[in-house]
Amino acid sequence: MKSFGITVTAAVLSAAVSFAGPALAAEVTAADLTDLARADIVVLGEVHDNPQHHLNQAAVVGTGYAAVVFEMLTPEQAAGWDPALAGDAEALGAALQWSEGWPDFAVYHPIFEAAGDAAIYGAALPREEVRRSISEGAASVFGAGAGDYGLDLPLPGDEAAVREADLADAHCGALPEEMLPGMLEAQRLRDAAFAKTALMALKQTGGPVAVITGNGHARRDWGLPRALASAAPDVTVLTLGQFEDDAPDVPPFDLWLVTEAAEREDPCAAFNQ
Repeated sequence: MKSFGITVTAAVLSAAVSFAGPALAAEVTAADLTDLARADIVVLGEVHDNPQHHLNQAAVVGTGYAAVVFEMLTPEQAAGWDPALAGDAEALGAALQWSEGWPDFAVYHPIFEAAGDAAIYGAALPREEVRRSISEGAASVFGAGAGDYGLDLPLPGDEAAVREADLADAHCGALPEEMLPGMLEAQRLRDAAFAKTALMALKQTGGPVAVITGNGHARRDWGLPRALASAAPDVTVLTLGQFEDDAPDVPPFDLWLVTEAAEREDPCAAFNQ
């Protein structure tokens, strides 16, 4: 494992981390995933349709977590969790009412198999609330406690412009420019909601808690970890990002790994049509 040219030992990986900046900043391999640092909340990023990323998340979850929070589930869907169904992907997917808006449940099933008796939490917000945040703002829709998660503050420096450009790129340049600030508000709302659910899971179970979410929400600099730092600065957090083929020069995660890209059709094809 390398950290900007420095070898990172297992002893370092087993150390607790706080939120105050990336604690390790190291590239890891799949073989290291069963020996990650223990933190109150571990945020496991992914590229949603990459099956290997979910196998990697399952490897981490299988080391023992009291709770697992899913971006993909609403609280109502998560209530369908039954450990007795963990070995039957079809039955469990039906019990969880897995949404067609996500990749097939089969690629996420290994995480549930690895969860054992862990409590499962859904962090997804109702779609109407996410839509309202586009026009009304994240703080207004979040309501009481919005300031605890930093939603009452403007983004620092040129972060808004950078994030809006990132959203435009993620949607293949098909979004009208005037929509981008609202889309960013929706992203901020979801980050805060995911953080709130993770803290609830930590309080109710005692932790540790694993969060399954996309890389954009998992990144330490502006994803749900920042919302966690604002609401609960004493809670220890570890972030893991997963990239395909190559990683950026300075990944915004404590730890990251690189996998092969998943086979997929051109994601921009639908926008082009």
